[in-house]
Amino acid sequence: MDNFELNYSNFSHAEENYVKTIYHLSEKGEDVSTTAIADELKTKPASVSDMIKKLAQKKVINYVKYKGVNLTEEGEKIALWIVRKHRLWEVFLVEKLKFNWDEVHEVAEQLEHIKSKRMIDQLEEFLGFPKFDPHGDPIPDKEGKIHFIPAKPLSEAPIAKTLKVVSVSDGNPELLRYLDKVGVAIGSQLEIVEKIAFDDSIELIIDDRDTRLVSKIVADNILVVD
Repeated sequence: MDNFELNYSNFSHAEENYVKTIYHLSEKGEDVSTTAIADELKTKPASVSDMIKKLAQKKVINYVKYKGVNLTEEGEKIALWIVRKHRLWEVFLVEKLKFNWDEVHEVAEQLEHIKSKRMIDQLEEFLGFPKFDPHGDPIPDKEGKIHFIPAKPLSEAPIAKTLKVVSVSDGNPELLRYLDKVGVAIGSQLEIVEKIAFDDSIELIIDDRDTRLVSKIVADNILVVD
């Protein structure tokens, strides 16, 4: 990792954001289109094309015209290093500075660009070596290893089984505030009572207590295990 940090130090914030975005888009195991990158970063396809050329020259991505982009081994290491910092900072903001879970993503986006490996390793130790961030996403360790929980979206879960919330999407603060309102958090127990055919909304019981009707969009963004 020491050599890796040295190789990584000459990346701009914009380049880091592209590498991380490509990593997240490629988590499904598919090559990533320039259009998908442009949509995610809210920028023009021409700007994406320019950046793709720069990243290809730095050997962190492979790009074939009309076929898409994928990260090289080095590119994936860099992406995981950025993700590691982001998620550790989210833990710090929630646990130590008492931020709400809907407030931390944007701040962590700024803090993730800190280069010091020593600082991040000491931050991890200070936090007690957390395995997951406040939204349930796994935190890569200092070797870049990451432990995924085989979860499924609530919208795909079976009826009448006890389900446990292990992760929620952190991309939309409005979603997180809504989940606070209805009482859904990491570790909550859910049971689907009925799936409404008309609009795919879901009636569910939360922690053996409250019955709520949630939309399919909400259910798509809650990951559970049974």
